[in-house]
Amino acid sequence: MAADNRSGSVSGMTETEAKEFHGIFMTSFIIFTVIAIIAHFLVWQWRPWLPGPTGYASLIDGANYALSYLPSLKA
Repeated sequence: MAADNRSGSVSGMTETEAKEFHGIFMTSFIIFTVIAIIAHFLVWQWRPWLPGPTGYASLIDGANYALSYLPSLKA
């Protein structure tokens, strides 16, 4: 039977397989992180989640303005 190089590994992978898996994992993790950072930046530009100098009053005013159009949509 051929010699098995997996005997000393906790994961059951050879060193070459572990390096390949690590490379794929790190690449996908970095891509995911970059996409998440871009998404958070775009959402921040669209609607900041920390209140401005007037607090959440501008958010309530915007909601009231939007709700004022609901009755006209029913007709």
